[in-house]
Amino acid sequence: MAGAVRECLELQLLEVEMLLSMFPKRGEMSLGEDAVPSIQRYLRNADGALPPQLEYCIAVDVGEEKVKVELQVLLPHLYPQVAPQLFARSDALHRQQQLQLNTHLASHISSLDSGDLCICEAVQWVKDNSLPYLENCKISSECASKEVRVKKTLHRMWIYSHHIYRQELRKKIFDSAKRLNLTGFCLTGKPGVICVEGLRENCEEFWRVIRYPNWKHISCKHVDNIETEGSIDNLRLFHGFEDLQFQAHGDYGLRNDYHMDLGQFLEFLKQHQSGHIFQILFGLEGKLSD
Repeated sequence: MAGAVRECLELQLLEVEMLLSMFPKRGEMSLGEDAVPSIQRYLRNADGALPPQLEYCIAVDVGEEKVKVELQVLLPHLYPQVAPQLFARSDALHRQQQLQLNTHLASHISSLDSGDLCICEAVQWVKDNSLPYLENCKISSECASKEVRVKKTLHRMWIYSHHIYRQELRKKIFDSAKRLNLTGFCLTGKPGVICVEGLRENCEEFWRVIRYPNWKHISCKHVDNIETEGSIDNLRLFHGFEDLQFQAHGDYGLRNDYHMDLGQFLEFLKQHQSGHIFQILFGLEGKLSD
């Protein structure tokens, strides 16, 4: 066993010497300062402990743009009688492309004759075969960039009801808006108005939930759809979901048939760039209250 290890380590040193002559420039081949001397000491005195496994890294230029692909090498003491541990990596490769590259590298190395030195062959294979993986990675990155630029749509619904009073109904409205990440408001009283804005599917889910099972006096009067390449949050008119309760006309005590001051509501809409909605909701132009 000791004789086999000695013979393998001698071959490893010969291969390293050949690689250093092929990659003489600074940074092309990274090798620990004591890597070779520790093996040389062992070869002079084989009765001592085994040296650390030989480990180094070779930077391979790939393609016309000279993209760097690093081949990391770890040699078992019995290499080349047993296969080396090789790993090719590059900052220009995504994880999936890197995995595919290494799978095919390992397959190529396993196809070579057992017992032969193969690091030079591995370096040449990386140089000759890495470019398609780099190009696929570039295409994937461009596709990902295009996906990022896909337009998104802010959906805003303006909902009118004859009245909104019941506490359980108001709780459903506010709980649903919070759960679905919708902003807007609910105007309590007579008439009742709801505005929700957010992702389309969330607005439609909100509409389905609050109408169920049988809210008769309610309708969606208007819908806004606004496209953007950025975040829809930049298009929102409201920062949260507000509870609007304006002063009612007259003194009705505890009765539930009071009418809200629509002049105050119109002022609120204009403060949120939505004054035009007043006519859509009520069929008349609004005038601000004194």
